[in-house]
Amino acid sequence: MPPPGSGPLHRRLAVFDLDGTITHRDTLWPYVRGFLANSCRSRLRQLRVLPTVLAFLLGRADHGDVKQAFIRATLGGARRADIEAWTARFIDQVVMRSCFPQALAAVAEHRSRGDILVLMSASTDLYVPGIGRRLGFTETICTGLRWNKDRLEGSLTTPNRRGEEKVRCFEALKARHPGLPTVAYGNTCSDLPHMQLADEAHLVNASAKACRQARRLGIDTGRW
Repeated sequence: MPPPGSGPLHRRLAVFDLDGTITHRDTLWPYVRGFLANSCRSRLRQLRVLPTVLAFLLGRADHGDVKQAFIRATLGGARRADIEAWTARFIDQVVMRSCFPQALAAVAEHRSRGDILVLMSASTDLYVPGIGRRLGFTETICTGLRWNKDRLEGSLTTPNRRGEEKVRCFEALKARHPGLPTVAYGNTCSDLPHMQLADEAHLVNASAKACRQARRLGIDTGRW
């Protein structure tokens, strides 16, 4: 949490992860599940991702490949108007029912002190920017998806914003705000590489394994 006495003259760069850090759990699967239910698309479309999952288990695909295959299998070809209508409802649900109160309080505290707030998530630009705007973030960094005119194509237009890609993004943020103290919040082992680069870091709601790794790195751990 920001130290007492911080203010606009002592602003910081505060970078938050989304899934499991601000929200109770992953957001992509509930987003897709809700869209399928509301659009009457068959959930059997999810089976199309199985070859990529098998390739992942064999070490021949990465998390980004699985994410891309999952989105293309389930949401591919959906109309922009239908996506946007569901996204508005989904964001309402997430903000009203699926966020840790302590996380929202931390975000509000940083905002009240004039800190630059960045939401950095491996989840997609279908809804992460909207959640960021609702919560008062200055900027969002997330995984981009390709459209074909008015239809969602679903392949990734950016690297999957996870692990070492978050390191790259965090370093770019620091370069854009030279001399600004940094704070990072995350919840998984894959968040630790970029959190090590922050002047202050908080690992929340993490597994025992992630907490052990964080403590070895001198990173604060806790639960929201």
